[in-house]
Amino acid sequence: MAEKLVIVSDMWGARKGLWITSYLGYLQQYFDITFYDSQQLANLDLTVNSEENIHNSFVHGGIDTAVAHLLKKEKAPCHYLAFSTGGTIVWNAAKKGLPVKSLYNVSSTRIRMENDKPAVPVTLLYGANDTFKPEETWADMLGLEMQVMPNYGHTLYSDEKVIKKVCLDLLQQVTKVAPTTKKAV
Repeated sequence: MAEKLVIVSDMWGARKGLWITSYLGYLQQYFDITFYDSQQLANLDLTVNSEENIHNSFVHGGIDTAVAHLLKKEKAPCHYLAFSTGGTIVWNAAKKGLPVKSLYNVSSTRIRMENDKPAVPVTLLYGANDTFKPEETWADMLGLEMQVMPNYGHTLYSDEKVIKKVCLDLLQQVTKVAPTTKKAV
């Protein structure tokens, strides 16, 4: 039976998320996938879907609402792949008890404001040109490693080269087999 992978979108959800179909195309043959639109998790219903309005809605209660909904929806331990705001949602849900086998966060910049981390294996990926990516000192303080890709900005996750990298990383991470020991003959 395939491992379960929960994918949580960026703040735009499925509306501007055609790139998400590339992840699904690569990963659906290896994982049992559940997809969550961050806006739906957060119960956002905005008249004007501007970047500023969406961002403010998440910052002023939307993230907390999404965390609460994710905690109600997911009860079994599984792997998570999350983008930007979606990564912040999963990070905070994991700190509140969401059963997470691994968390692969791409461009989750708001976690830079966190002073503690969830007790789960975390992979962090950012574009070097992302103005709001966490500082190395933050990662060091929390005992985390950040992968930073040169020549990319915040939306690196929509680039085909990055999509392939993330999918390969996930597959390698999840399919790791414990090394076998050779018996003396």
